[in-house]
Amino acid sequence: MNMRIEADSIGTLAVPTEAYYGVQSSRAKENFAITGTNLHPELVKSLARIKKAAAVVNAQSGNLTAVKKDAIVQACDEIMAGYFHEAFIVDAIQGGAGTSANMNANEVIANRAIEILGGRKGDYRIVHPNDDVNLCQSTNDVFPTAGKMT
Repeated sequence: MNMRIEADSIGTLAVPTEAYYGVQSSRAKENFAITGTNLHPELVKSLARIKKAAAVVNAQSGNLTAVKKDAIVQACDEIMAGYFHEAFIVDAIQGGAGTSANMNANEVIANRAIEILGGRKGDYRIVHPNDDVNLCQSTNDVFPTAGKMT
């Protein structure tokens, strides 16, 4: 299996090259292997709806370029249509009140958006999970809202 190296505040970690998830999702899968059950598909779709809405508003307010917004919106639409759900690898029960689920969504959406724009997964200079996909959001808002929507 080919791997790419990703980095976060803890250090570097090898992630499968073809994976849409990233380093933080990989760590969460290891650290919070509680039930062996992944996120419910409807929760995944709700997370994508929130990320799509945020991208649209962030572009309207001038905080996100139209190019990034369009790629993020397309990635979210694909997730809402049922694609890429296998990339949501975090356990349904996790520490941090939804932080792992939120980051898993951010990474999957960012990597799909990067791919849409012609880049390689993990090249977060193109679309960044935190700086672009999670722009102007908090897990404490996103995750409970996704739960209520679901």
